[in-house]
Amino acid sequence: MNHNISRLADSVGKVIVGKEDTVLKLIAALLCEGHVLLEDVPGVGKTQLITALARSIGGSFKRIQLTPDVMPSDISGFTMLDSKSGEFVYREGAVICNFLLADEINRASPKVQSALLEAMEERQISLDGETHVLPKPFLVMATQNPVETYGTFHLPEAQMDRFFMKLSMGYPSESEEKSILERTEMHNPIEFITEAAMTVDDITAMQAEVRQVRVSDQVKDYIVSLVSMTRGDRNTVLGVSPRGSISLYKAAKAFAYIYEREYVTPDDVKAVAVPVLAHRVILSPQGKTAFGTSEDYIRSVLADCEVPAMS
Repeated sequence: MNHNISRLADSVGKVIVGKEDTVLKLIAALLCEGHVLLEDVPGVGKTQLITALARSIGGSFKRIQLTPDVMPSDISGFTMLDSKSGEFVYREGAVICNFLLADEINRASPKVQSALLEAMEERQISLDGETHVLPKPFLVMATQNPVETYGTFHLPEAQMDRFFMKLSMGYPSESEEKSILERTEMHNPIEFITEAAMTVDDITAMQAEVRQVRVSDQVKDYIVSLVSMTRGDRNTVLGVSPRGSISLYKAAKAFAYIYEREYVTPDDVKAVAVPVLAHRVILSPQGKTAFGTSEDYIRSVLADCEVPAMS
């Protein structure tokens, strides 16, 4: 594994017990300048995860609890009249940071969701004729509880497609939960990260290095074949969009970089296909009966798609 990635993952591991695969995929999304939707039940460490990542990199971190009464200006900021200078000044919103935890995004109104997703896509905010560029790196980790539906606003498919990955931490094993109890007995686990493992400039440099990873024509064809199988399939109402294939392409390059390869293999594509593609697919009634979840459907597509022989 890449030495810098290993240091970063170890630093996050001081706070998060287990979940190495989730941590690596979150780092892969960061290396691709993508945003993550974390769908999970309450209390499994979502806030701790993004806080630990922010502290490990030394970046600025903000958290906003999204509720129906949150306004778009809470996200993007607003201009106000300064009584001393007599001029309008910009007051920063939640997105002016390196790492933003948007808790329970499906509780926010559609206007607020749109304000957040616009900033995610454009990496800037336009307000009263002024453009405010967001810091680099910029990572949004939005969470939603899959169990509760009361008082929530469904994320439209077009907005779901803006998320680079959808991850889930899940419950810890019994041994992991015992370690969690021991860690939290005396201290807040975040205090275990006493200094940053790297800087935001290091992340920006690694993002540039990821873009240099090579992808052969065979692997490109493999990616296109995977996404094409989800389109026009009687098991789906909506297949993977071109944005999805681009995201899979980028994520595979990030995984190759994490494991110190200068080129992408089909195994890199397989490793990230489910978190990158599953949330972009809508199953038909027949598909739900046959596969249950979109994650299992993507696993079936991976099993059925011919893997290219690497020369």
